[in-house]
Amino acid sequence: MSEASLEPSRKPPLIAIDGPAAAGKGTLAQSLAGKLDLPYLDTGLLYRAIGKLMRDAGQDLDDPTAATSVAEKLAPDDLRRTDLRGREAGELASRVAIHPGVRAALLAFQRDFAHGSRGAVLDGRDIGTVICPDADVKLYVTASAEVRARRRTDELLAKGRAVEYEAILAEVKARDARDSGRAEAPLRPADDAIVIDTSALGPAEVLATALSIVENWREGRRVSAGGGERR
Repeated sequence: MSEASLEPSRKPPLIAIDGPAAAGKGTLAQSLAGKLDLPYLDTGLLYRAIGKLMRDAGQDLDDPTAATSVAEKLAPDDLRRTDLRGREAGELASRVAIHPGVRAALLAFQRDFAHGSRGAVLDGRDIGTVICPDADVKLYVTASAEVRARRRTDELLAKGRAVEYEAILAEVKARDARDSGRAEAPLRPADDAIVIDTSALGPAEVLATALSIVENWREGRRVSAGGGERR
């Protein structure tokens, strides 16, 4: 393991976690926030809420003006909807997130949450690159498209949904292409992010890796190999 010595830190960390759908970033973010007693924001819920609100109102999700208007009026209570975790909401979120006006409207909301005095954990797709480029710890959680599709298929089958792996794989790849090809804030690791590939790791192993990375930060060490790969 290669490390560079920095000053130890006693302040609560601001942790940015990015990555594609079904890679495990949400599970990691929630567990990490719980372990470290930090406020947690799933920024994907913001976009999911906008998508659902537009669908409920019969609006065109591909209309940037309409989407931006909804984003500008988004309220904290909108994030408490019980239908924001499903597959449909994820697809709707991916569609509205491409609009620059939507991203601009949500920028202040996310940054205000992130820069509170208690530290924070935020997960999404551009936290380390756009929302919080000053984050103390930046993680990029990923896995192969095949592994992510298998996880999603198994999850849906367990819920009694009739789905086929090949169809889910096609959706995963299409979403990856859409998110990575965005003109503004494309899905990618920040230059100083540590990449954690979860393809062959369970949630407990991923959490242990992340906790080790945070501990290295607290002790004034930056990991460049091992315990995640410094990009």
